[in-house]
Amino acid sequence: MREGASIGWNLVRAWTVLVYIFMFLPVAVVVLLSFNASQFGSFPMTGFSFRWFVELAQNDAILRAFRTSVVLGLLTATISTTLGVLASLALVRYRVPGANMISTLLIAPILVPEVVLAVALLLFLNFLQINKSFTLLLLGHVIFTLPFVILVVQARLVSIKRDVEEAAMSLGASPRQTFFQVTLPLMLPAVLAGALFAFTISFDDITGTLFWKPGGVETVPTQIFAMLRNSISPEINALGTVMILMTVGLPLLGLALARKLSTKSGG
Repeated sequence: MREGASIGWNLVRAWTVLVYIFMFLPVAVVVLLSFNASQFGSFPMTGFSFRWFVELAQNDAILRAFRTSVVLGLLTATISTTLGVLASLALVRYRVPGANMISTLLIAPILVPEVVLAVALLLFLNFLQINKSFTLLLLGHVIFTLPFVILVVQARLVSIKRDVEEAAMSLGASPRQTFFQVTLPLMLPAVLAGALFAFTISFDDITGTLFWKPGGVETVPTQIFAMLRNSISPEINALGTVMILMTVGLPLLGLALARKLSTKSGG
């Protein structure tokens, strides 16, 4: 019996390893080929070089797309985090009529496929005769990232005891002072994590961006998509490596920062 269970667990482990290899091997290949000295993005590699990263930094179209993605991501993170914190405070700390329904509506965009959400928002704005613009693109990213911020902040806010805030107010602190000096520091790890989530999702989004962006505006993912239509250039591998570092590195940095802040606030 035990021998059969051991064989079963070994098969599960082997299958898990195969799944991870299938998922991450293409990513590893892209990163490896981005350092290939050859102008042909294929094996065998002819040498190790940073040539394509240098050309990437000199490509005006890519630099414009990168700046657009960073600005869009920062604006999305700022708006989504602000709205997410306010919504979480209202739903958790106060008695709001229909709180469950409001919470469901705010989180609903996660449950809807992004392509459906993108088409629906585009058709709705076309019905209102509103043309594509950077504002529309920003609005779409906020709608899509806001639920992630709300989920993260609400989970943290629920764990903060109301007694701490009541104790501060009983000592003469106003509600505003209580929020900025007690509540916000305690929920700061979740706020920063939500902001990083929003920035990363916005920076990495392509499905909604293709529907919402105006003509002449490109983000990094849409620029990669446009470059792939012509040919597979080694610059795409280099740009993909930069994207991987940002989309993986930022959440890991946020997680480390959140743990450090949680330890300090807990101490």
